Amino acid sequence: MNIHAPPAAKSRLSFPELVAVTAAAMALNSLAIDMMLPAIGVIGRALGAASENDRQLIVVVYVVGNGVAQLFFGPVVDHFGRRRVLLWSLVGYIAGSALSVAAGNFMLLLAARAFQGVATAATRVSIIAIVRDETSGRRMAEVMSLAITIFMAAPILAPSFGQLILFAAPWRGIFLALLLYGVVLLLWCFWRVPETMAKEDRHPLNARETAGLYWTFVRNRIAIGYTLIAALTFGALFGYVSASEQIFVDTFGLGDRFPLAFAAVAGALACATLSNARLVGRVGMRRLLHGALLAFVLANLIHLAIVATIGDSLAFFILFTGVSFFALGLIGPNASALALEPMGHMAGAAAAANGFAGTTVAGLLGGIIGRLYDGTTLPIVAGFALLGIAAFAVALWTEKGRLFETRGTR
Repeated sequence: MNIHAPPAAKSRLSFPELVAVTAAAMALNSLAIDMMLPAIGVIGRALGAASENDRQLIVVVYVVGNGVAQLFFGPVVDHFGRRRVLLWSLVGYIAGSALSVAAGNFMLLLAARAFQGVATAATRVSIIAIVRDETSGRRMAEVMSLAITIFMAAPILAPSFGQLILFAAPWRGIFLALLLYGVVLLLWCFWRVPETMAKEDRHPLNARETAGLYWTFVRNRIAIGYTLIAALTFGALFGYVSASEQIFVDTFGLGDRFPLAFAAVAGALACATLSNARLVGRVGMRRLLHGALLAFVLANLIHLAIVATIGDSLAFFILFTGVSFFALGLIGPNASALALEPMGHMAGAAAAANGFAGTTVAGLLGGIIGRLYDGTTLPIVAGFALLGIAAFAVALWTEKGRLFETRGTR
C-alpha cells in the first residue's frame, strides 16, 4: 500500500463524514487517556511505580508529549500537506500502542506513552487543519461541537471498556485495543480523506519561516487570548482526569463502580457540546463562551466554599464537577474556533500553537493539581476555581472588557 497515494474519493468530504472522521481522530486522545484510568493502579503495581501519585504519570507524560510535539508538527502540516502527515501519524500511534503492550518496566511504559502522545499530536494538528480548510466561523464551531459530541462517547465509555478488558484480560489488553482502533482509523483515512491544502498554499519548512508563523499567532490578540482561555480551563479538566481514579476509589470508596461516576461527569460535557452545536448559530460564539466561563467560575467558588466549611460528599462532587464540565463543553469548541478564525492562511501552525497550549500547558497545570491530591477533593476544587478566575481575566483582556457582545456573525 502506497501511503501517499490519493484516495479514490471525491475532492471534498461531505459534512457528515467530516464530522465523523474528525470525531474518530480526536477520540484517539480520549481513548488513550481514559481507558487507562481503571488500570493505572494495576499498571503502577505491576511495573514498579515508585509511589501512588507516580502512577498519574501514565496520563501526564502522554499529554505533555502530545502538546509539545504539536509545535513541531504545525509547520510540517503546512509544508507537506494534511493527508500525508495524518496517515503517518496514525502509523506512529499504532507503533506506540505496540511498544506499550511490550513494555517490561514502568520507565519503558512511560517512554512508549510519550511516543504515542507525540504521534497523536500530528493527528490532531492535521485533522484540525483539515476542518479549518473546509470550514470557518460558526460552521467550524458546529463541526467541532458535533465532532466533540460524538467523540465524547469515548471518555464516557472508555473507563468502562478498560474495566471490562481488565475483567477478561491483563492490563496489556487495553493497549492492544488501542492498537486495533488505530489500524481501523488508518484504513478509513487512507481510503476516504483527501488532501485539502492546495500546493500553492504550502509554506517553506525552515526555522525562520516557522518562527514567523508562530510570532504571527502570538501577536494576534484574539488568537492568543482564546488559546490561553482554552489552556487554563482544560488545565482543570486534566487535573480532574489525572486524579479521578484516586478521588472516586480512595476518597469516596467506589471501587469497581468508578467508571459509572466518571461517566456521569463526562456525560455533562457531551450534553454541552451537543447543545453548543445547536446554540452557537443563534446566540453567537462569544456570548455562549463568556456565559459558560462565568458559570464555571461561580460553580467552583460555591463548591470550594462548601468543601472548606462543611466538607465534600460524592453527590456534591459529581454535581459541581458536572456543572463545570457542562461549561467546559461550551468553552472548548468556541474558544478553538475563535482562536483559529483569523488564522486561515496558516491553519497548521495555528492549530499546533492552539493545541500546544490546550494540551501541554493544560497538561502541566492539570499535572500540578493532580500531584497535590492529599486524600481529599480540596486541591482539585481549588485548582478549578483558580484556573477559572484566571481564564475569566484573560477573556476580559482579550475583549478589552467588552464581554457578551457579538462581532458580525460571531
